[in-house]
Amino acid sequence: MNPKGKNALVTGGAHRVGKAITLALAKAGANVVINYHTSADAAEATAAEARYLGVEALAVQADVSDHQQVEAMVAAAQERFGLIDILINSASRFEKTPFPTPNVMAWHRVTNVLIHGSFYCANAIAPLMLERGEGTIVNILDLSAWEPWPDFSAHSVGKAGLLALTRQLALELAPTVRVNAVAAGLVLPPASYSKARTAALAQRTLLKRWGAAEDVAQAVMYLIQAEYVTGEVLVVDGGERFGHRKPKT
Repeated sequence: MNPKGKNALVTGGAHRVGKAITLALAKAGANVVINYHTSADAAEATAAEARYLGVEALAVQADVSDHQQVEAMVAAAQERFGLIDILINSASRFEKTPFPTPNVMAWHRVTNVLIHGSFYCANAIAPLMLERGEGTIVNILDLSAWEPWPDFSAHSVGKAGLLALTRQLALELAPTVRVNAVAAGLVLPPASYSKARTAALAQRTLLKRWGAAEDVAQAVMYLIQAEYVTGEVLVVDGGERFGHRKPKT
């Protein structure tokens, strides 16, 4: 699909990787709906940047783990743009969930966004795509979809669930709507990381460096335009999965 003149909704599209994806779509000529939960200022700033690139932009608040809020968000997007051609499920709640735990609320907060939120958004938008006769969905994963991360059980299970959802939706919506995913590796180190920790983590990759949010956005743009690709995952990790196989010098 050529993004120019299309309408895209990006969940978690206000900052970090979501922002990079939003602006990549805007640069390609797509109007953007920027979903945010609590980052209102960041969402409006990202919308302003998108408009500067010559497209229309709408920031919409919604907790994607709430079905009614998702329905309201999609209705607002429809009212503004009519149809949604592209859906990017980028929203993610990253918090520790050690196991076992006396409090399961963190588990629900994380998995509700990753699994239920992505399902709610796709479920609301897919009928519009099917009616139009085309559409594409890209889900944002990371390496925890394949490997467990200590103390992040909900995140790992949530990303694995989103991987399964990617494949299931590709099957259910074919041939009209293509559904793929991008799995990110080390991009955008958190501000809390020390220089030493950031450098040490970079050594786990084959390329010996961190990537940028724009690397993930570039992969998303490829999948949007790759008309013969569906049900697949594009890993953007600098070779982190295989870094441990590189002999140390």
